[in-house]
Amino acid sequence: MRSRRIYITKPDMQKLRALIAGVQASSSRTKATLDKLEEELNRAKVVNPQKVPKDVVTMNSQVRIRDIDSSEESTYTIVFPSEANVANNRISILAPIGTALLGYRVGDVVDWEVPSGLKRLEIVETLYQPEAAGDYHL
Repeated sequence: MRSRRIYITKPDMQKLRALIAGVQASSSRTKATLDKLEEELNRAKVVNPQKVPKDVVTMNSQVRIRDIDSSEESTYTIVFPSEANVANNRISILAPIGTALLGYRVGDVVDWEVPSGLKRLEIVETLYQPEAAGDYHL
């Protein structure tokens, strides 16, 4: 898949850069995850929260995705690690799927590496985006 432009709000960029700086890489897997997140941030177009397109996955967005191969749909909220709760589908930005979805838009297909190989996920719908709802404090 070719790289598409991704969007990050200025506040999300600042918080994510601080998160990366503050996390002590305790394993190679953690370091690899941080490196991937940093790679995504480095190529992102940074926008003001009021200007981010309403269909972009930002921090604290709730998004419905579809597995291209199985057609199975899931709903996740992308959150900071301290707010993650897998049982409630609140996925950490440091989880590979969180990093994979951040900044992409409805209709985009993203690749997500899993132990068994590569999954292709389509972003079907942004059910909630803080910026679109005027919730700039999140």
